[in-house]
Amino acid sequence: MSVTTFSWVEFLSIAVIHFFAVASPGPDFAVVLKQSMQQGRASAISTSVGIGSGILLHVTYSLIGIGLIIKTTPWLLNILLYLAAGYLAWIGFSAIRSKPHGQTQVAKSTAVPKSFFKSFMLGFITNGVNPKATLFFLSVFTVAISSDTLLSHKVIYGLYMAIATAAWFIFLSIVITHKRVRAFYELNGYIFDRIMGVVLIVMALFLVLNS
Repeated sequence: MSVTTFSWVEFLSIAVIHFFAVASPGPDFAVVLKQSMQQGRASAISTSVGIGSGILLHVTYSLIGIGLIIKTTPWLLNILLYLAAGYLAWIGFSAIRSKPHGQTQVAKSTAVPKSFFKSFMLGFITNGVNPKATLFFLSVFTVAISSDTLLSHKVIYGLYMAIATAAWFIFLSIVITHKRVRAFYELNGYIFDRIMGVVLIVMALFLVLNS
């Protein structure tokens, strides 16, 4: 029998679980950090909105039952893991090719900033193929949320998590693109890019080795 009244206890429980999940370092965080430093605040915010929208993808397949298929079909989950690993590795290798400030000065002056759409899609795809997000939502919608909860309430939970995720990364984008942080990056950015590239590649290897 469905529970017709909105459960604030269930909602707050999900909100707390979601906060710790979204605040933990992962591919989403790494990409927003990279966008903030390389492309600036506007692109980082666009990427953050894309990440939040990617959450809706996970919510949708969880609500319509595809999540159960993924959960009970190991080979399908492995495909998602390999796709995520390949995507992260590609971003990582692009980052480690960053050149010192002196060598990039000319390139920066002629570079065309990424469009909102490209930045948005970077965030959307990164979150969409992120197996950490996949496993999180499979757990939330099959364990944390009661089977008696109304579909409309589950939709509210999903929308909240999407909005909260976007808000968190937008907040990080604003903090990271503070002028003092940007000034430091102008001098040492290529080092940071290479480090983040290595981190992303390590994440990709970790996904493959643990699949």
